[in-house]
Formats: sequence, C-alpha cells, structure tokens
Amino acid sequence: MLQNKRILLIISGGIAAYKCLELLRLLREQGATVRCILTKSATEFITPLSVATLSGEKVYGDLFSLTDEYGMGHIKLSRDADLLVVVPATANILARMAQGIADDLATTVLLATNKKVMAVPSMNVRMWEHAATVSNIKTLQGRGVEILGPNCGAMACGEYGEGRMVEPTEILTAIRTHFSDNSRLNGLRALVTSGPTHEPIDPVRYIANRSSGKQGHAIASALVRLGAETTLVRGPTNEPDPDGAKVIRVETACEMLKACKNALPTDIAVCAAAVSDWRIKKETSQKIKKENAELTLSLKENPDILELLSQPGNERPRLVVGFAAETSDVAEKAISKRGKKGCDWIIGNDVSPKSGTFGGDTNQVHLVTETGSESWPKMSKLEVADLLVNRIADQFRPQAPTE
Repeated sequence: MLQNKRILLIISGGIAAYKCLELLRLLREQGATVRCILTKSATEFITPLSVATLSGEKVYGDLFSLTDEYGMGHIKLSRDADLLVVVPATANILARMAQGIADDLATTVLLATNKKVMAVPSMNVRMWEHAATVSNIKTLQGRGVEILGPNCGAMACGEYGEGRMVEPTEILTAIRTHFSDNSRLNGLRALVTSGPTHEPIDPVRYIANRSSGKQGHAIASALVRLGAETTLVRGPTNEPDPDGAKVIRVETACEMLKACKNALPTDIAVCAAAVSDWRIKKETSQKIKKENAELTLSLKENPDILELLSQPGNERPRLVVGFAAETSDVAEKAISKRGKKGCDWIIGNDVSPKSGTFGGDTNQVHLVTETGSESWPKMSKLEVADLLVNRIADQFRPQAPTE
C-alpha cells in the first residue's frame, strides 16, 4: 500500500524518539521512501547514523547547510513528501507549530509545506493536560493537522497517564489509512463479533477463555475506516469501543447469536469472537458451596454462530468470514472447518500458549478461501485487520465488463 509513497519524518527530542527506528523499519518494509529531519535535541536520544542506516537516505538537520540550502532545501523537503509526520511531537515543537515559529529546519519545513501533516504527541501527563498544550492542539487541529494519540500508560518519568506515544504499529496503521481509499466499502453493512463469551455456572462463576478481543475490534475499526456501516457484537473485553461502529455488548453465546440475528441483513459478517463451545446445562441461582471434594458440571453445546450465519437464506451475508483458533495443525484444521461451517473464508490462527496470540498484539494467520489457502507472516493484529479488510473490499469491487 505504501509502495513509492514519500514520507518525511520530523523527529524531535523526546525519550520516545527511539521508537522511530522501529517505525522506519516498518515503513521501509511497506515500500515507502522515508526521509528524516532530526532536531538538535533529537540527536541527544538517537544518532543520525542509525536513522540514515535504517532509512537508506541522508538525514537532515541544519537549516543553514550550504549544500542543502543552495537549492532551497527546506522548500524542496516540504514539497517533495506526500505526508509529513512529526514523531515524537513534544510539547515544545507543538507550541512552535501552533505559533508559526520557524527557527530551525524542522519548524521551517512545517511552515513551508502544503502537504498533510500528522503529529504524534509524547510528553509528561501534566504537560499534555496543561492549558497551553490543550490550546495548541485545538489550534493545530483547526488547521488540519491530524493528532494521533497519545495513549494512557506508564512513562519514563515514573508517572502514569495520558501522554505516552502510540506504538509504531499504530502509527503505521494511521499512515496506511491516510493513503487508502476510505470509500471502498461505502454503502455496505458489516457485522463483526469479538472477544470471549462468559457462560455462567452460578451467580459468581463462569466458563470463559483467554481471548482479548483485540483482533475483532481491529477488524471492526478497519471496516469503519473503509466506509462500511459496522455493527460490533462484543463479549466481555477491556478493549475500547471502535470509533464509528455501532456496539452491542453481550455476555453469553446465546446473547451473541440473538444480537447477530437482530443485526441482519448485512453484506459482510466476520466472526472473530472466541465463542464458548459449551454452557452449563442448568445454571444455579445461588452460589455453589464447596461442600464436597469433587464437583461435576453437566454441559450442553452452545449454538454455532458462524455455522448459523453461513446457512443459505435470504438474510445470509454475501461474504461470511470465520476464525479457527487452533493449537496445532492450524492450516489443515482451518481448511476442514471451512467445509463444515459453510462459510466463504476462514482465518486459521495459532492460539497455543507459545504463540502469544491470546491477549497479545501480534497474530500469524492462514487465510482459507474457495480458491485455496495462503499463510501470512507474523504481524500486528492491526496489520492483519487492515490486510483482511482490504481483501474484503477487493471482493466487492465492481467487476470490469467482459466482451
């Protein structure tokens, strides 16, 4: 998606500057051409040599370079790029951007550009919440600067709160979104299931699994970004609701099935939830007391949401995508499961403890379709979602007329 795209990274002086090295690697892997400007303070955290090595390009930093400025270098840098990304965007550089100050190469380029600018804030929580920073952010957003983050988390200073720079994979997703066609799924409706289900044993205990919901939520976000009217049916997770999606919260498999049926008809259904296969045959209304050394629970099978949505009928989605969470022989079991469930595509993924998939930020999947199967390299769940949803969009692309 980023092949031949020209990105200018403006790296300022914050502790999160080291993350730019990973971002550089990711952008180059996607085919982007990346040039970098380092502010003077940025060189206190990372070296121009490391940036040049990873970018494969000359690193810029001197506004008064005789060789670079002979051809009006700051103007050329500002206009040659397809996108400018300020990362990390410290409180200092955000303030200078808001005031239109141009006292070094970075701020001069930002003032001279006529291209899209994305800023990725990183600072102490008190600095982020300060009235001056709040005002500067509003000013920049009013001028069309896209602000990405920050996240909430632990900081190098030892404090906790908003101000932590978003991760390189999140920045990559935002950059890919910028260059994507955000209308590819306009006019289509999508249904996504995500997270685990909780099947009650008694009022205080339940059967569950280790699913975090990160993959399903990422898919719902990606569908929204490409223009689909998206309904997310989510089990109990700690993931934030995706912006732009209609969210329905459920607990059990039966509740999830009911919510999915109510969301029909849709054009697309992606069943990413790790739905419990069983529920208690008879739930008790009181807490079960530990009176015996052993306890026997009688289980009955839950409805198979993927199989039910895949059945032929007037309300069957035009494309049904399922997930096959396996701990061994992932590709083979995914192929078999697609045939049994009747879905169009199925995503096989390894959820064994060694994979780190459940609860983690990465996934390695096998896509099985009616034409065959393919293995994708290990990547972030955001990237998996992005790639999958673009494949879905390809399925709904108008076909060229044949003679």
